Amino acid sequence: MKELIRTNDPTVIAFVSALLQGEEIDCFPMDVHMSVLEGSIGVLPRRIMVADRDLFLARAILRDNGIDLPEGG
Repeated sequence: MKELIRTNDPTVIAFVSALLQGEEIDCFPMDVHMSVLEGSIGVLPRRIMVADRDLFLARAILRDNGIDLPEGG
């Protein structure tokens, strides 16, 4: 699994998940339950992981939909 995106914005996580599922790319959100440790203030980023084989296509889908990826992403 490779990290596709990391963000503090839960709406971006939901949007990215929906985009990937629409293209039949399996994704796995990580760090979703970290709010228990942080007190629900949204400080700790959440990540979306995809299979190594899907990383290139998933990055292209995000770029095509206007989601900024970090440098090298």
